[in-house]
Amino acid sequence: MPVDGIQAIDVHAHYGIYLEPERPSAEPFMTGDAATVVRRAKEANTQYTIVSPLLGLLPRGKADAVAGNDEAARVVAEHEGLLQWVIIDPRRPRTFEQADEMLRMPKCVGIKIHPEEHLYPIKEFGERIFSFAAERRALVLTHSGEQNSLPADFVPYADAYPEMKLILAHIGCGWDGDLGHQVRAVAKSRKGNLFADTSSASSIYPGLIEWAVSEIGVDRVLYGTDTPLYMAAMQRTRIDRAELSDSQKKRILRENAVGLLGKKLP
Repeated sequence: MPVDGIQAIDVHAHYGIYLEPERPSAEPFMTGDAATVVRRAKEANTQYTIVSPLLGLLPRGKADAVAGNDEAARVVAEHEGLLQWVIIDPRRPRTFEQADEMLRMPKCVGIKIHPEEHLYPIKEFGERIFSFAAERRALVLTHSGEQNSLPADFVPYADAYPEMKLILAHIGCGWDGDLGHQVRAVAKSRKGNLFADTSSASSIYPGLIEWAVSEIGVDRVLYGTDTPLYMAAMQRTRIDRAELSDSQKKRILRENAVGLLGKKLP
């Protein structure tokens, strides 16, 4: 089967209204409801899209993660092809309770954290988050690349809690312009439970995804789009046309996610 015929699994997506008060002109272009996300996923030949609600992440420092989780549980259940990340904001104890409840639900596959949007340093709150995740052998997706979420700061937690698995979002995202933060962090980790996804706008740079594969191996790279913030079909084409072998592309687009999600896939 040609690579573009492979049904992908998008491990990093959202739905909802995008809010950025400092750049309001971007808001309508980065907004998309669940139906829009599903439609665009089908156009990019994506079978499953794992979403977290923008309601629970934005606006920065003012989001209601509790309301977002409740909304997502309902919305994801109503849309075939969507799966859910339950958001933990460590400053909201109720989100830990929600995670404990929702991780038992059939369409909730893991935990989403966002130190930047929730305004906390991972070095201060990581112990609470990752010990919780390890107890539940959970898969965690985190934003990474800015000063509250430096990829290197996650490595000690990944090594200390091998029972959980952690995906660093946004290969190429770096607060200082350095494109290699996520890749170096994965390479430094020792337990084989740290991964990175392709959901950065920086993925359009020629050679970046290919370099990541050469440095950390194709098994540590997962396909993500950050839709509706970015166009899903563009992100899919970047992997389909990458300067990689077909077997490597299949690993990124689908097989690595299947390995991580296991029985959580419908």
